[in-house]
Amino acid sequence: MRFTKMHGCGNDYIYIDGAKEKVCDNGKPELAKRLSDRHFGIGGDGVIFINPSDEADFEMEMYNADGSRAEMCGNGIRCVGKYVYDKGMTDKKEISVISCGKIKYLELTADGEGRGEVVRVRVNMGSPILKPELIPVKAEGDSVVDEPIEAAGVTYRMTCVSMGNPHAVIFMDDVAGLKLEQIGPLIENHERFPNRTNTEFVQVIDKKNVFMRVWERGTGETLACGTGCCAAAVACILNGLTDDEITVKLIGGELQIKWDCEKNLIFMTGPAETVFEGEV
Repeated sequence: MRFTKMHGCGNDYIYIDGAKEKVCDNGKPELAKRLSDRHFGIGGDGVIFINPSDEADFEMEMYNADGSRAEMCGNGIRCVGKYVYDKGMTDKKEISVISCGKIKYLELTADGEGRGEVVRVRVNMGSPILKPELIPVKAEGDSVVDEPIEAAGVTYRMTCVSMGNPHAVIFMDDVAGLKLEQIGPLIENHERFPNRTNTEFVQVIDKKNVFMRVWERGTGETLACGTGCCAAAVACILNGLTDDEITVKLIGGELQIKWDCEKNLIFMTGPAETVFEGEV
């Protein structure tokens, strides 16, 4: 099986051309676990199959490192855009990608001679979802903004957003010193989240910049999370902490996020890079 290792701001996945490499559906979760293992496999935050689609230009079928299916990945979908363009699967620089029934629209920026290679991707991530039952999170009211949640005897304040997958955003003064491996699993598996949740721990630097660490559902701490950055930006604005366009600084790099409040659309812009290709 041929594969390509790619990353967006250090959020790395193993990409497989689903049109060429045939894997039965019930075997994909176990394959994702084996390939994602950083000691006994290729190593990555998960596996993404790029498939043909009748509804969009391509389908992204994503699995976390623990084999669970994921609805969306902002860094992953940018790399899908780079993959299909760089490999000549499309000549278009504006493409659509569907994942778990939801279509996202990508604008590709290429660099170099001739067609060049994609170096940056802007994604229309759609509208943020704030209704608790749709995120999902157990709560009363029409949204969860600055609500308390308790874990290990400590009360945190969270704002919940779905970007096609669930997020709990928690603001803190010192994110760098946070013992994420202790608190991350507690929030991920908290009883208030029926489908578990991704958790973003955000430190506001100023009106245009924040620093974030993320605990991804089914994977653990990652160097970046595209949908998490989008959720963090929405939470920042809902809490009156930043402007509507910010730079999210991550361990693995930076993403630019804009919430067009008039159209109620989130736009994410960031890099996509190929690490290596191989056969397994």
